[in-house]
Amino acid sequence: MQANLSIAAATPWYRHRWPWLLMVGPVLVLVAGAITTWLAISRPDAMVVGDYYKQGKAINQELRRDRAASRLGLAFEAAYDAQAGRITGSLRTHGEPVRAPFHIRLAHPTQPERDRVLEALPDARGRFSAEAPGLAATHWQVVVEGGARDWRLARSWSWSKEPVLAIVADAQ
Repeated sequence: MQANLSIAAATPWYRHRWPWLLMVGPVLVLVAGAITTWLAISRPDAMVVGDYYKQGKAINQELRRDRAASRLGLAFEAAYDAQAGRITGSLRTHGEPVRAPFHIRLAHPTQPERDRVLEALPDARGRFSAEAPGLAATHWQVVVEGGARDWRLARSWSWSKEPVLAIVADAQ
């Protein structure tokens, strides 16, 4: 019995498995921390706004544009045809067709590089068609605004779940 104790005490620490098992946890934490740090540094955060005061002033302008759309009694309706890659629809003011050009801004929820601005040129009946090939089936933020940016209609839309987008100025 005495001989077994002297052999165990004579072997160096790195020959035992328990110190290595105890070190696995801290080593994994260090590796995970290094990976997290690398991800945080290499990927910019597109959701953070740098100038909050400027954004606050822009919100007030957006509210004025919303009120202008209400005064005009605007109603927008559109649908997306994925096979043709086109958005078609109409824009009306107090029930009458709008014939002036306007813009449709489609903002991707997480990837700003996938945002799109479409120019809509309505015909005499107020119908328009705009090319939008490869529009991802995600939750888009849609902003319809006048050519002079004097009014706007806004709403979120997932064309795969809701085939027709309808925005009425007072129903926002």
